[in-house]
This record gives sequence, C-alpha cells and structure tokens, in this order.
Amino acid sequence: MKPLVVLLISFVFAAALIIFTDYPEGYALAARIAMAIMLIFTAMGHFVYTKGMALMIPPFIPFKKGLVYITGVIELLGAIGLLLPTLARVTGIALIIFFVLILPANIYAALNKVNYQKGTNDGSGATYLWFRVPLQLLFILWVYYSAVA
Repeated sequence: MKPLVVLLISFVFAAALIIFTDYPEGYALAARIAMAIMLIFTAMGHFVYTKGMALMIPPFIPFKKGLVYITGVIELLGAIGLLLPTLARVTGIALIIFFVLILPANIYAALNKVNYQKGTNDGSGATYLWFRVPLQLLFILWVYYSAVA
C-alpha cells in the first residue's frame, strides 16, 4: 500500500510541476519521475528490511540476502534510468521484466504470511494477493505507458 501512495502523491506533485513549466513530455515525464521516487522508496526497504525480504524468497533459491541487496540496487538503477531520456525506454523494458520476475516472490510471501518489516510469518496472508497482484500489474502498465510506448 505504501508504494502505491508514494507513487500517486509523487505523480501529482510532478504533474503539477510539469504543468506549470509547460515541459513538452508532460504526463509521461511526471509518471517516470513518480515511478523513480517510488523505486527509491522501495529500494530502501531492501536495505532496511533485508531479513524479512529474504523470507519472501522460496527456500530452494540460494543467496537470499545477496539477492535482496541486488534487487534493491536494480530498483535504484531503474530509478536513475527512468530519469535519463536516452535510457528511459530500455530501462522501462528492463523494469517490466523485473516486475514480472519478482511477482512470484510476492505471491510466495503472501501464501506464507511473510511480514517483511518484522521478519516473521504473521503477515496478512493470501488476502494480500488481491491487492498485490493488481498493484504489480499497475506498475507494469505505468512503466510501459510512461517509458516504453
């Protein structure tokens, strides 16, 4: 829920700023700025809640802690790439692939009631999927329409 709030609030502020400056890219740029801010916000979680995020990864995948750090760095690089006009499209494609690849971890976490902030298994469970899966689809569509299309 927090990433969605960050995304939407960032978009409103970026769009307002762009409207006042009459920048030619308009809402697509505002959407990329908002996604970049959201990615920075979520990347911080990879470094603050590493233990809990490692619980989101199925047991058969090795090097969980390292993978959490790597995905955090990917999110930071994605944020930067979205803001660079020459890299925005390729970054958008990479982020769409990234969002698809991390969805199974979110599904696994929900089914196993992972509370990534506490690093425990007392999270909200499968009902979280009713929010998370559409949210992941929103992220994919957001990046597609703001950076790829």
